[in-house]
Amino acid sequence: MNRTPRDLSHVAPPDRAEILSQALPYIRRYHGKTMVVKYGGNAMTDPALQAAFAEDVVLLKLVGIHPVVVHGGGPQIETLLKRLGKEGRFVQGMRVTDAETMEVVEWVLAGEVQQDIVGLINRAGGKAVGLTGRDGAMIRARKLRMVDLNDPSVEHDVGQVGDIVSIDPSVVRALQEDQFIPVISPIGFGEHNESYNINADVVAAKLATVLQAEKLLMLTNIRGVLDKDGQLLPELTPRRIDELVADGTISGGMIPKIAGALDAAKSGVKAVHIIDGRVPHAILLEVLGDQPFGTMIRSH
Repeated sequence: MNRTPRDLSHVAPPDRAEILSQALPYIRRYHGKTMVVKYGGNAMTDPALQAAFAEDVVLLKLVGIHPVVVHGGGPQIETLLKRLGKEGRFVQGMRVTDAETMEVVEWVLAGEVQQDIVGLINRAGGKAVGLTGRDGAMIRARKLRMVDLNDPSVEHDVGQVGDIVSIDPSVVRALQEDQFIPVISPIGFGEHNESYNINADVVAAKLATVLQAEKLLMLTNIRGVLDKDGQLLPELTPRRIDELVADGTISGGMIPKIAGALDAAKSGVKAVHIIDGRVPHAILLEVLGDQPFGTMIRSH
């Protein structure tokens, strides 16, 4: 990467060595393990945070950890829809996706956003490869049946929004073995080759489960999950999550994020963390540090 290295002359050499040595147990523990990173929010739009994210992902790969990136692109989709005179509509945190919106989603996610991320990682010294759910027949999907949260007898039609039928991770594994970093757009395909827009948090959680990932890291625009008083909740259990949904603390786009994270935790992903993507090098702070960071989702 061609960024000017940060001036660390104020940090004494012994302190620098100590900082590096602190990371060693974590590098040893996670060497050869897969980590799925859901990349979204401010981290995707702020140039300094973009560069820090790319450096983190490349560093993980260089020390023998296998990062897999799943990205969103809500703000970018919204911007293009507005330019086309279309108003985005959401039901229970999911974007209503008609045929025209689906074309925009595919163009923005699999074209613009994915290639930006691939370029960032490559510029930082990695070897990134962009994929959608069609590549390697990876993400098979069907139309999402969305039941109303308050009235189970009501079903919302959200268009070409997909529910994952299955994920075949063989193309991801093949790329990992060749030292590539997969960058995945959350687009699936149906039995008639139709495209489906799938919530990126849900794809990241399901992919982490199928890959038996050591960690699922979900970058957000908040410090983690906050209670009614704005205090960070460092840990969440299924029971506490139900309480927070019931009283409205967890709502909107946070619902699919938490549901996916909980599913991954229950399905064997060892650690699921919702972390603040606005903090530079948030991924390294979580993976190679000993301080709790963000909210950890527990399976029980």
